[in-house]
Amino acid sequence: MPKTKFTDTFFHEFEVVKDVTLPKQFTFPFYYEPHKLSVLAAEDLQRYLEMQSDFKHNFGLHPKMKGLQIGKMFGVMVVQNTAREIGYLAAFSGKLAENNHHKGFVPTVYDTLDKNGFYKKGEAELNRLSSEIEFLEQAHEFKSLKYDLNASYLGYDKALLDLKTLIKAKKHARKLEREQALELFSEDEYKLLDDTLKQQSIHYNLRLRDLKAYWSNTIETLKLKIKHFEAPIEVLKAKRAKLSASLQKRLHEQYRFLNAKGETKDLLDIFKDTASPIPPAASGECAAPKLFQYAYECGLKPIAMAEFWWGASPKSEVRKHKQFYPSCRSKCEPILGHMMKGLDVENNPILEVKSHNQPLEIVYEDDYLLLVNKPHDFLSVPGKTTLDSVYTKMKQYLPNAKGPLLVHRLDMSTSGLLLVAKNERTYKKLQKQFIERSVKKRYVAVLDGEISKKEGIIDLPLRVDLDNRPQQLVCYEHGKPAKTKYEVVDVVAGKTRIHFYPISGRTHQLRVHAAHVDGLNTPIIGDDLYGVKGERLYLHAAQLTFIHPVTLKVLDMICEAPF
Repeated sequence: MPKTKFTDTFFHEFEVVKDVTLPKQFTFPFYYEPHKLSVLAAEDLQRYLEMQSDFKHNFGLHPKMKGLQIGKMFGVMVVQNTAREIGYLAAFSGKLAENNHHKGFVPTVYDTLDKNGFYKKGEAELNRLSSEIEFLEQAHEFKSLKYDLNASYLGYDKALLDLKTLIKAKKHARKLEREQALELFSEDEYKLLDDTLKQQSIHYNLRLRDLKAYWSNTIETLKLKIKHFEAPIEVLKAKRAKLSASLQKRLHEQYRFLNAKGETKDLLDIFKDTASPIPPAASGECAAPKLFQYAYECGLKPIAMAEFWWGASPKSEVRKHKQFYPSCRSKCEPILGHMMKGLDVENNPILEVKSHNQPLEIVYEDDYLLLVNKPHDFLSVPGKTTLDSVYTKMKQYLPNAKGPLLVHRLDMSTSGLLLVAKNERTYKKLQKQFIERSVKKRYVAVLDGEISKKEGIIDLPLRVDLDNRPQQLVCYEHGKPAKTKYEVVDVVAGKTRIHFYPISGRTHQLRVHAAHVDGLNTPIIGDDLYGVKGERLYLHAAQLTFIHPVTLKVLDMICEAPF
């Protein structure tokens, strides 16, 4: 293994960079292909991580290592110093081995782990208040009173129900007794009976009043006693909430970020005009802001950057050991948006207009519907910045068509069959088949590796990753059910051709089910979100089988994959 250049200093030299051309623009951090210098820097840092003994952290790479397994995102930034020497900086996201400071890694913007800092002292006070609250809440007499109150509510409900049932039965019995007395008794005898029965009715009404009064008094007495215990608890909770808000505000003010223009903003300034003015937890603790901050503070010029995952994959996200990933959006996008001002940064490739100048291939068409072969990297419907799409082309192709036209959608990166309705009635009938899951779909994909099983079903519920839209997470608590049947077709040169049969239709379902560690653990070739970016995503909607809404015949349409 080559020797690493990673040293105790923050500026790490390169082994050889003479033959490498510097990039013209800085890396767009939210969607990029790492520059060769970034790759060299990452490889050097990875060699250090493989051989280091400076700290102990269980990345989940060694089964015998004890402790909680936590993979970690690392970042490298290629920089140029005032002597025009090229080197790189390194950082990790969050804390590493329960510490914010490790040799060779740039420091955090603010050290929340500093025992002498205000945050740790404030945190200790919050913990003290929480312990005091818990002690009062767990007091035997307090818990006993709450138990008695709950038992009183239940006792009152049962006693009330029993008495009302008795009153209803007695009322019915008095009614029958009056009806019989009308036939058998004289007028005086009936009047005497009626008076007696009225007294009985009054008696039960008084019993009902007394029962309500008894339980009301019992419950109110218990409430007063409980309130006596709750009063100091509420005071402590209010004090804790006030301290927590003050501590959080002060902490956000400590995270002050520079940019290339020399301007400084804290977290509150950066997030105040965003959709969520309160900065998300751990904002500023990712690798990228640490790298920028140190570079600016030390007069280093940022050249390029990249971030990679080190360790076992978490259970929710798709993360592969040593693979490059973009910066997170919810926390880093506003921060880096400020920090990159004054830098010449690559354009966001996602916003680049993707058009298809050639007419779309029509696979089948009749008077009611058609099937079109959507090209890869082409939108099904117009996006925020891109109008060109299958929908707009179909509007041009079918100027007299009415209704929504597209019965379903495909991801931009996915090619293949899209079903188009020429009128609203046809649309509704076709959509009903999709909703009832009677439409059979077959996708062809090529996976970047070999899998052991020849067929099976993947069952992993999915939800959107709120930190990195539109990526999806596996989530058993809040995710929507997602099932995929698969069959391996063949394996050639270490790549697996596979057929997917989605039972449900969630966003990125096939891509996540292929890449996730609990799925096939083998991403689709060219998957820029869950694998490694390539010339295209090797995923194609090859077959749709459905009932024609007018002729009622089964249409089995096939469009062969172009790969």
